[in-house]
Amino acid sequence: MKKIVILSVATATILALSACGSNENKEAANKAAETTHEVAKKATETTASAAEATKEAAAKTVEAAKETATKAAEATKEAAAKATEKVKEAAAKTAEAAKETATKAVEAAKEAVGAGSDKGKAVYAKCVSCHGADGKTKALGKSAPIAGWDVAKTEEALNGYKAGTRNVHGMGALMKGQVASLSDEDIKAVAEYIASLK
Repeated sequence: MKKIVILSVATATILALSACGSNENKEAANKAAETTHEVAKKATETTASAAEATKEAAAKTVEAAKETATKAAEATKEAAAKATEKVKEAAAKTAEAAKETATKAVEAAKEAVGAGSDKGKAVYAKCVSCHGADGKTKALGKSAPIAGWDVAKTEEALNGYKAGTRNVHGMGALMKGQVASLSDEDIKAVAEYIASLK
C-alpha cells in the first residue's frame, strides 16, 4: 500500500514537471495530483480500516481466550471438588470399617475376659469359706488377705500348694487338698479373678 502511494506521488510529480509549459499540461498535472491525493486518501482509509479490523479481531480472540480459560478453570474446580468428595467418602468408609473392627476386637476381648472371670469366679467359690467373698479375710485368722494379688504370685502360690512344696502358716496340707483337682487353666482363671478383687 505504501509503495502505491509513493508511486502515485512520483507519477504526479513527473506529470507536473513535464507539463510546466502549457495550460493543458497544468490541468493534467493538477488532475494527476488530485487523483494521486484521492488514491493516497483511499489508501490511508483502507489502512485504517484494516487496522481497525485487526484490532477488533484481536479483541475477539482475547475475549474467546478468556472465556476458554474461565471454562477450563471452572471444569478443573469441579473435578477437584468431585475428587475431594470421593476421598472424603473413602476415608469415612475406612474409618467406619476400622471402628467396626475395633468394636469387634473389644467385644471379643470382653467375652474372653468375661469367660475367664466367670470361670475364675466359679473356681473361687470353694475359697470363699476361708478367704471371704471379697478375698479380704485372713484364712483361719492366719494368712494375709489375697484380694488384688498379682496373677503370677497367686499362680506360683497355688502351684506350690498343689505340688506340696509350699506350707505357709502351716496351711500346706489344707491348701494341697483344696487345689489338688485344679487344672493349670483353673489355676490361671482363679488367679486372674483374685487379681480383679479390690
